[in-house]
Amino acid sequence: MKHTVLVMGNYLQPAEMQALEESFDTIHLWKEKDPEAVLQARRNDIQGIASVHSVPVSRTLIEALPNLEIISQFAVGYDNIDLVAAKERGIAVTNTPDVLTDDTADTGMALLLAVSRRVCEGDMYVRVGKWLNGNMPLGWSPKGKVAGIVGMGRIGQSVARKCEAFGMKIMYQGPRKKEDVPYVYEPDVQKLAENADYLILTCPGGAATRHLVNADVLKALGPKGFLINIARGSVVDEDALITALIDKTILGAGLDVYPDEPRVREELIKMDNVVLLPHIGSATHETRKMMGELVVNNLRAHFAGGPLLTPVKAA
Repeated sequence: MKHTVLVMGNYLQPAEMQALEESFDTIHLWKEKDPEAVLQARRNDIQGIASVHSVPVSRTLIEALPNLEIISQFAVGYDNIDLVAAKERGIAVTNTPDVLTDDTADTGMALLLAVSRRVCEGDMYVRVGKWLNGNMPLGWSPKGKVAGIVGMGRIGQSVARKCEAFGMKIMYQGPRKKEDVPYVYEPDVQKLAENADYLILTCPGGAATRHLVNADVLKALGPKGFLINIARGSVVDEDALITALIDKTILGAGLDVYPDEPRVREELIKMDNVVLLPHIGSATHETRKMMGELVVNNLRAHFAGGPLLTPVKAA
């Protein structure tokens, strides 16, 4: 008899979704006309959740499923999951680290280059015929500039290596200094911003980093500084960011994440000095395939009684 898994969204690629359906009795919650009724009817059957960062796995949901054993997350971050509630119940939590590291770091570099070299502005400049009337304004070179990276985990280290390839100097901030990292450590975010030309966010989301980048940090970054966010929208005080961009407290921003996705503030949409992406940090065919395989294989490993491939230790 197959174990029952609650699938929280349509995020798996076809091959991985097929593998999930072949291995488990799946409940596709997003397809149901009355999700609450389905949950009530099947609550005792559900032993696993295949989750995604955009959908909360709350204490209420966890407590409503008395036989839940594992939450397999399709993301490296897991601040959408109530880890305290999961731990209280002894529920395993897994995520998909490593496989999305380089693609997410690449997205950070794409934003850095796009906002520095005015790539999106240049594209429009050509399309609307402005080039016929003269050259567009100059951009800025990242070479020789300081990349201040907030969060020196897997993604932060990948970003650092890529920045080095562009001739940039590296500083970083995090909860603690990493002895195996050859970059300058600055424990205070505001002081890091003072020294940085680009403040690049790669840290986890959640309560500990909520509004870590506030008005004071943006002021410290200054009128020649850029903010690049590939972390979580919650890390930045969005009101303070919009004010800083309008007032030219900072030079520009490149954003892949937002506090209220998929809704993006109209003020940001209207700005020429901001490059906006729809949370595509890991959005390549190759990476999404590997992430999907990890979700399925963690579920398989758990129900087979084997060790989990990528457990979340905090849980």
